[in-house]
Amino acid sequence: MNETVICAVGNVATRPVFRELASGASARFRLAVTSRYWDREKSMWTDGHTNFFTVWANRQLATNVTASLDVGDPVVVQGRLKVRSDVREGQSWTSADIDALAIGHDLARGTSAFRRTPRPEAGAAGAPAQPEPNWETPPVEPDPQRQPEPATVT
Repeated sequence: MNETVICAVGNVATRPVFRELASGASARFRLAVTSRYWDREKSMWTDGHTNFFTVWANRQLATNVTASLDVGDPVVVQGRLKVRSDVREGQSWTSADIDALAIGHDLARGTSAFRRTPRPEAGAAGAPAQPEPNWETPPVEPDPQRQPEPATVT
């Protein structure tokens, strides 16, 4: 299945709105993406057109968006682009939504302090807790019966 996945860099334009739905948590906010270009006549950077997107986040991403983002924050949003057109009461309108897969602060324009969210308890999601795997590589013991290989010179 082909979908249009985009990466948009802009500023949070509205405070995230959080909702707890039957299908899980959901949050939305508006993202303002303004193009910038170098104006040779003025010898300075100039703002171009601003596009506005409604960004939708679901489940844990929705919870984290609500706790982390505020109006004016520079962010990077990756997600599926959904463009809809309709006619209501004689007026035609078009909306561009992003179904977010990942959202983060734009570290080219500031700093951020990352905090992990606590994992749900063992019985909370109905799945048993898995022990953390041992990621360390065990040390290799030398084999006393193995003879060293002769060195070759090239």
